[in-house]
Amino acid sequence: MPHSQTSAPRGSVRLARGASPWLLPTVATAALSLARARRSRSAAAIAVPATALAAGMLWFFRDPEREIAPGRVISPADGVVQSIMPWKDGRTRVAIFMSPLNVHVNRAPLAGTITSVEHVPGGFVPAFNKESENNERVVWHFDTELGDIEMIQIAGAVARRIVPYLPEGTKVEQGDRVGLIRFGSRVDLYLPEGVEIAVEVGQKTIAGVTRIDRD
Repeated sequence: MPHSQTSAPRGSVRLARGASPWLLPTVATAALSLARARRSRSAAAIAVPATALAAGMLWFFRDPEREIAPGRVISPADGVVQSIMPWKDGRTRVAIFMSPLNVHVNRAPLAGTITSVEHVPGGFVPAFNKESENNERVVWHFDTELGDIEMIQIAGAVARRIVPYLPEGTKVEQGDRVGLIRFGSRVDLYLPEGVEIAVEVGQKTIAGVTRIDRD
């Protein structure tokens, strides 16, 4: 299946869908305090931290265009490989930890059809903690050339909202944007038995670019 085309030039950056509830109030506060800074000391005192926070939000919610790399399975997330663990059913789980400095838009690891998108309520312990497996999460299943592929977006201590972009039944191309996790978080990818893992613990990943499997 060919990769999807976008109207934005390669290397350009847009803002992630789902950013508005956090971004708009922050930018509005910064703009208002800057406009009043010359006439009000209190506004001037607010202007600096408000502007810094707005800049941080713009950075956090960036959503750069990517040239999707070749390979059967590509990383769904920017971050660092936290663990690679064989599962009881023969699959291998690759867990990718996303810090607040990473891009938090997640992408489809393979082309296929979304067969399930399930929101599961839970806690909000830090995403690098083992207990984070009981955190708020969204469980995705994709019907692909490798069979069923499960991907789980896990909320962290700060990430209190996962925003799926696509519903069940949607056909996706490899590297398509599928959802956003606000602030620090984790993405788990379960690969079928027989798939050889190409990444290692501690390795940095780039969504849509880093290949997860090996021929």
